[in-house]
Amino acid sequence: MTKTGPAQTPERVEFRPGRRLSAKILLLTILFVMIAEVLIFVPSVANFRMTWLAGKGNTAAAASVLIASDADLELPLKAQDDVLMATGAMAIALKLGERSRFIRLSDTMPDIHSEVNVAEFSAVSAIRDTFDTLLFGGDRYIRAYGPIGDSDNMIELILPDQPLRAAMLIYARNVAVLSLIISLITASLVFLAINRIAIRPIRRMTGAMLTFRMMPEDPNAIIVPSGRNDELGIAERELASMQGQLQETLKNRKRLADLGLAVSKINHDMRNILASAQLMSDRLSSVSDPAVQRFAPKLVRTLDRAVSYSENVLSYGRAGEAAPSRRRVKLAPIVGDVEELLGIDPASGIEFSVSIPEDFELDADSEQLFRVMMNLCRNSVEAMRADTDPATVKRLSITAARMGTTALIGVEDTGPGLPAKARENLFSAFRGSARAGGTGLGLAIAQELVRAHGGTLELREDRGIGAHFEIRLPDAPVSLEQERVRRSRDRDASGAL
Repeated sequence: MTKTGPAQTPERVEFRPGRRLSAKILLLTILFVMIAEVLIFVPSVANFRMTWLAGKGNTAAAASVLIASDADLELPLKAQDDVLMATGAMAIALKLGERSRFIRLSDTMPDIHSEVNVAEFSAVSAIRDTFDTLLFGGDRYIRAYGPIGDSDNMIELILPDQPLRAAMLIYARNVAVLSLIISLITASLVFLAINRIAIRPIRRMTGAMLTFRMMPEDPNAIIVPSGRNDELGIAERELASMQGQLQETLKNRKRLADLGLAVSKINHDMRNILASAQLMSDRLSSVSDPAVQRFAPKLVRTLDRAVSYSENVLSYGRAGEAAPSRRRVKLAPIVGDVEELLGIDPASGIEFSVSIPEDFELDADSEQLFRVMMNLCRNSVEAMRADTDPATVKRLSITAARMGTTALIGVEDTGPGLPAKARENLFSAFRGSARAGGTGLGLAIAQELVRAHGGTLELREDRGIGAHFEIRLPDAPVSLEQERVRRSRDRDASGAL
């Protein structure tokens, strides 16, 4: 990735106040606390209503001492009015054992809307009556009754509900204001805790992602994990890991882009140079010298491969390899060309051992298979060439076998093997090189070519010395008719024998 303009700075993402995560959490916290307060508020007002009625009954019960002191005593009208005024009742009735006493404000009794037993009530009915009084009360009358203290005596009051409703509204207002204050305080504390524990780290990760999006090549754009051990700490560490991997991938792509650009610049000139060399090699083919006739075809083929290699490196930097053109080919001549092109110096002490039957065939693109073998063998030769100890055995062994319809090709050396870092990034371009200054492109290209054939390339771990690569290439599918013809031909041949 190359920059074509001035350096960009991370854009600042602005949210409306109502769309911020912190504002949403604050509003939701207030809402939930208010819901909890409502669940407390309604039973509280219902309990206040019952307490208010019970208080009126207790006040009337206190006056009943005078009423019950003498059964023949007749209270003056003023005393009765004072008792009724003290309780706010329209009438008071006492049941003292077998005797009853009754005090009333007028001869006409109002219509009773509801009756309440202050000693026995259910929560559902109390809440229902509370809403009924708050919403529709004010001009109705209630009959409230209950025992006097712990005795069997009973007291009964006829009360207007207007004072009760006024008292309930004042109480409800006070409870609502107090609930709102408690909700705000609780919501603020909860919000501060959530903001510190969750929102700030999330905002930090969001900022890191925005910064990384604008400047992915900057190492400072990678988030530094805070060291937390909870889910957000794991998210920070995973984000840092993904950013690091993505940054490494971008670096590799940039190197590939630079490589493609460099090769494209030299490819034109190299073509001209190689074209001149090809013309001279064509003239050599007309020379009658046997040695020249023997080496001229190989020289032409080598020059053709040199042109192909430059194009393939450019192709790898841009996109990928072309699909293989599979044919039935023999492996031994391909390995022979690899050995000749390697040009192993006999003085290096490196032995090139080939154990491949001359008639060993497989379905493959001969040129791509040559490149695979060339890359693997060159890596082995270069690894062993660095060892200057004359007592060390330096052997590169090429083997081939067949397992069913799969061809197995082994490339094994007695070199120093692959270091741990190279094993971890074995087939990664620019990361899987086993030697200093290497690019790791050889193994990456070899694996890509093998996969294009539907095969696998892997490093065998069952060798304690050196490196052992195994190529598995499946044969191309054969139609049923072709298989029948082959079997019939084999039967005819065996019958002739």
